Order: sequence, then structure tokens, then C-alpha cells
Amino acid sequence: MSPLDVAAAACLLLGAGLALSAGAGLVRFRTTLDRMHAGTKPQVAGVLLVLLAMWLHRPTWATAGPLLLVGAAQVITVAVAAYMVARAAYTRQSSRDDGTALPPEDGDGTALPPEDG
Repeated sequence: MSPLDVAAAACLLLGAGLALSAGAGLVRFRTTLDRMHAGTKPQVAGVLLVLLAMWLHRPTWATAGPLLLVGAAQVITVAVAAYMVARAAYTRQSSRDDGTALPPEDGDGTALPPEDG
């Protein structure tokens, strides 16, 4: 096993871990802006690390071009999508209560009954 294979495996595992943490953040966080942050930052870093692992596995210029194109498209589209989601949440002024929040839980993980107002 060459040093490039070891580096590729490390990048692949770290990238997969970051993508998993992005998914967990989307489930865990309660507001739109929190979810947006969790879904963009570690997800982009995870995809870029997976692309780097792919290049380290076959380090040629023939594979570098498409991987760079995919990485650039990922960075640009995630930034634009995050901007649009943030703008919509800000316009609706709903970053705190946007109707998508998970119900509150008590200490053992069960949902609390809704409060009557």
C-alpha cells in the first residue's frame, strides 16, 4: 500500500465523516438558519475531501480536470443555495419559528405535550 493510498483512505474517511455530521446537523438543529449552516459547511468540506481522495487514488491530469470541475460546481451551488434559503428565512422573519422545528423533548428523549396558549 503506497503513501498515496493511505492519504486517499484518510481523506475518504474524513470526508465521509464530515458528510455524516452534516446529515446529523440537519436532523439535530431546530431552526432554518442553524440547519442551513450545518448542511453547507461540513458537507462541502466532506465532498471536497472525497474528491481529493479520488484524485489521490489515480493522480493523473485526466482525472484532475473533472474532479476540479465538480468541486467548483459544488462550492458555487451550495453557496448560492444557502444564500437563497437565508434570504427567504429572513424575508419571512422566521428564523426562530419556521414551522419545521422539532418538538421539545424531556430528559429521556420523549416529546413533551404541546402547550395550550
